[in-house]
Amino acid sequence: MELTELDGIGPVRAETLRAMGIFSLRDLLYTLPVRYEDHSTLSPCAAKTAGMILVSGRITASPKLSVFHGLKKVTAAIEDETGKLSVVWYNMPWIVNDVQAGQQLRLYGRLSIKNGRRILQNPKFAQDEGFVPVYRSMKGFPAKSFRKLIRSALDNVDDCCPETLPDSFRIRNHLCELNYAIRQAHFPDSQEALKIARRRLAFEQILLYLVYVSINGSEKKPGFQFMFSDEKENEYWHSLSFEPTSAQRKVLTDIADDLRKDTAMSRMVQGDVGCGKTAVAFGAIWLAASSGYQSSMMAPTEILASQHYDNARKTLEPLGIRCRLLTGSTRAKERKTILKELQEGQCDAVFGTHALISKDVQYGKLGLVITDEQHRFGVNQRSNLQNKGKATDHLPHVLVMSATPIPRTLALILYGDLDISVISELPKGRIPVKTRLVPEHKREDMYEFLRREIRKGKQAYIVCPLVDEDDEKQELQSAKALYESLKENELNGIRLGLTWGSQKAAEKDRTLNDFVQGKYDVLVSTTVIEVGVNNPNATIMIIENAERYGLSQLHQLRGRVGRGSMESWCFLFAEPSEKLQVFCSTNDGFVIAQKDLEIRGPGDLIGTRQSGEPGNQFLYADMHLLDEVSRCVHMLSHNPSQMDELNIIRSYAVRYFNAEGHTIALN
Repeated sequence: MELTELDGIGPVRAETLRAMGIFSLRDLLYTLPVRYEDHSTLSPCAAKTAGMILVSGRITASPKLSVFHGLKKVTAAIEDETGKLSVVWYNMPWIVNDVQAGQQLRLYGRLSIKNGRRILQNPKFAQDEGFVPVYRSMKGFPAKSFRKLIRSALDNVDDCCPETLPDSFRIRNHLCELNYAIRQAHFPDSQEALKIARRRLAFEQILLYLVYVSINGSEKKPGFQFMFSDEKENEYWHSLSFEPTSAQRKVLTDIADDLRKDTAMSRMVQGDVGCGKTAVAFGAIWLAASSGYQSSMMAPTEILASQHYDNARKTLEPLGIRCRLLTGSTRAKERKTILKELQEGQCDAVFGTHALISKDVQYGKLGLVITDEQHRFGVNQRSNLQNKGKATDHLPHVLVMSATPIPRTLALILYGDLDISVISELPKGRIPVKTRLVPEHKREDMYEFLRREIRKGKQAYIVCPLVDEDDEKQELQSAKALYESLKENELNGIRLGLTWGSQKAAEKDRTLNDFVQGKYDVLVSTTVIEVGVNNPNATIMIIENAERYGLSQLHQLRGRVGRGSMESWCFLFAEPSEKLQVFCSTNDGFVIAQKDLEIRGPGDLIGTRQSGEPGNQFLYADMHLLDEVSRCVHMLSHNPSQMDELNIIRSYAVRYFNAEGHTIALN
C-alpha cells in the first residue's frame, strides 16, 4: 500500500514525509512518538511539584494581553476546589479571544515554580483522553493531523509489519507480538501496555545490533603487518613539546603491539575531553609512516578536520610526514592534486570529513584508518573507509576515538567488534573547570562577571537549546533571540558571533574560525559547538536551560573551555536537580557517564540512523535490558538447539543494517 492511498496524504504531504525519511507505510508506523502526554491523571490547581500536569477548572477572569520587548503574553488564572493557578501563554495573542471568564477548561502544560510563584506555562487545551502520543514536529503536519494519519496507518499494521522474531524465541524471552507492540507504542491502553510494547521494540533493536556486531567482529581479518623498531615510540614522544602522560604512553604501546600483528587492528581509544587522544593518534600515524604505509583520519566536521590537519602540520611534518586536507570545501584543482598524490603514495597522511570515503578517492598503500568522535559515525561508514585500502584479503588497521565516556561494561557490549583502550588521566597543568548553577535572579551578576573577563581578553560561549523562537517551547531560550537581546542590552559593545547546526556550512565554519581567531568575544550558539572547536582562550561556558540536556552532553559542552592553563567556568541556567548537582560536583567524565546511565538508561547513547526500520528510536532501554539481551545473544551463539533461531535473526540483522543508509552509531 502506498502512502498516497491513506486519507489526507496528497503529493505535497507525501513529499514532506519523504524528506523526513518516511517512504512507505512501514516507515510511517516505525515513526514512533518521542513522548506521551498523560491526559488521564488530573492534578489539583494547588499542585506544588513542578513538571507537566493536567488541570481542570474554571477561568476566573478574562485573560489579559501584554507586550514587553516584542514578546506577547496572555495571562489568566484557573481555579478548582483546591485553589487558584496562574496561567501564561507566550506569543499566542489569539488566546484572549478563545478563552472567556467562567469557562470550564482542561489544560495540559508545564508547571513552573520560581521564588514560590506557581505558573502553568503555554498549556494546551486537553480534549483527548488517556495517553496522547507526541511525534517529532513536521512542517505541514499539525499534531492532530499526524495522529489521525497514524491511526489510519495502523489499520494495515498486520500486512506491512509481519512478525520478525521466531515464535519460540519470542515466547521464551517474554516478548509480545510485533503488531501489538507497534499499536501500543503509538496509542497505549495503559502504562503497563506501553511498557510491554517498548520492551519488545527495544529488545529487538539491541538484539539486531549485537548480532550484527558479533558477525562483523567474530573473527580477526588479515591485515598489513607493520615493521618498526621499539625505539620508534620513544622517538615520537621525544619530538613533542610536552611530556605525555603514562596513560598516553600505554595506549600507544597497545596500538603498536596491534600494528605488528598480521591481523587487522580494530581498537577504540576512549578518553575524557582533553586527555590527549589526538597525540596518540598522531603517534599511530608516525608508526604507519615509519613502516611505509599511508594513514587516513576522518572527522565529523570540517572545522575539526582542519584543526587536526593544522596540528599535524606542526607535529608530523617536522618528522617528514607529508600531510594533506580533503573536505567537501576543497577546491576542484587542489582536490585533483591531492587524489593524485594519494594514489601515487606521495601523501603519507590525509585528514578530512566524509569526503575521504568518496568513490573517486583511491589510496596507494593505505595501512591505517582513524575515525575521530566515533559516536558521530556508524559501523558502515568506518567500514567504507577501511575498504578503501583493501588489497586482496588484507585490510588496513582501524583506530576509532571517542570523547564520550562510556562505562567499560557498556562499551564492551556495544563495541563487540573493537578492543578498547582508555586514556584515564589528563595532561599536567589542566585546571578543573568550575561549574555553578545560576538562578534566574542572578543573571545580571553573571553577565557582569562575563563583561569583566572579556575586558581581560578572555572569550566565552553561550549555548541555547533552540535556534529560533518556538510557540510550543516559549520557556526555552533560542540562540537568535538571545543574540539580538544581548547585542542590544547586556552585552552591547561586545563583539558577538552567532552560529547553529543548520546554518550554511561555509558561514558556520567562518564564524567558528573567526571565534577561534579572536574576532568575536562571545559566541552564541546551539550545541553545534559540542564537538571540534578548540579555543584555549575561551574560559567561560554559559548553558541556557541546562536541564534539557543529558549529563554526557553537558560534559561535552563544558569540555570546550578549560583547554588551556587559565581558570575556566561553566554556568548553568536551570533549577537545581539531582542530575545537575552531580554535574557540578565532578569533572570526571566516567563518573558522569555512569550517573547518566543510572538516571536515564543507555537509550540516548545507542542510536540507529536509518529511515523506517525497527528501532527508529529507543523508547525503552536500561542496563538490565542491555545485559539481558547480551546474555541472550551469547546463549544463542553457544546453544546448538537454538542455531535455527540464530540464523533467522542473523539474516534479518544483515538485511536491516546493510540496507542503504542504515548505519549503527553511538549518539
